[in-house]
Amino acid sequence: MIKNLDFYFDFISPYSYLAYKRLNSLNENNKININYKPILLGGLHNLGKITPPAFNEHKLKNMKNDCELVASKNNIEFKWNVKFPINSLYLMRGYLVVDDHLKKKFFEISFDAYWKENLDISEEKIIDAIMKKTGLNKEEFLNNIKKDNIKEKLKNLTSEAFEKDIFGAPTFVVNNKIFWGQDRLDYALDEYNS
Repeated sequence: MIKNLDFYFDFISPYSYLAYKRLNSLNENNKININYKPILLGGLHNLGKITPPAFNEHKLKNMKNDCELVASKNNIEFKWNVKFPINSLYLMRGYLVVDDHLKKKFFEISFDAYWKENLDISEEKIIDAIMKKTGLNKEEFLNNIKKDNIKEKLKNLTSEAFEKDIFGAPTFVVNNKIFWGQDRLDYALDEYNS
C-alpha cells in the first residue's frame, strides 16, 4: 500500500508557505507522495469558533517575528506581507481547477507572490500576473472558479478537515495521525518513513 502525506494548506498562511518550502527542498527526488489539500483557513476557524492570531495584536506581532526566525533558520526567502490577512478564496479555488501538470507551478507562484514578493494576491491584476506566469487562460480560469461544483469542493475539503479535528494550517496527516504546524513536519515525515 502506498503511503500518503496529506498537506492541508491555505495560501494566506505564512506557516503553510514555510512548510511547503521545507517540504519541497526535502522532496527533490519526489520520493514523498504528497496530497495537497486546499482549505479555507477562515472557514475552518469559523467552524471551530477559533479567533485567528491575525486578529490579536500580541499574537500577530509574535507570529511575524516567529515566521522570520523560521525562514532565516531554514534559508527560505520570506517577506511578511503588509496586506496580511487577505481573502485567498479565488486562488484556493484556482488550485482546484488548474490542470494537474500546472498545479505545482501555480502553487509555487501563488505562494511566492504573497510570502516572498509581498503582493496582494486578492487583487485582480496580481491574479492576472499569476495566471500569466503559470500559463493559464484567464477567461477559462475565472469561469471555472465560479462554478458551483468548485465552490462546493473547497467547502467540502474545509469541512472534511474540520471533521478530522484539523483546526489550522499547515496540518499534515499520515496514517490517520494529525501533525499540526510547520514545526511538526519532521514528525510527520518520521511517521511517513516508519
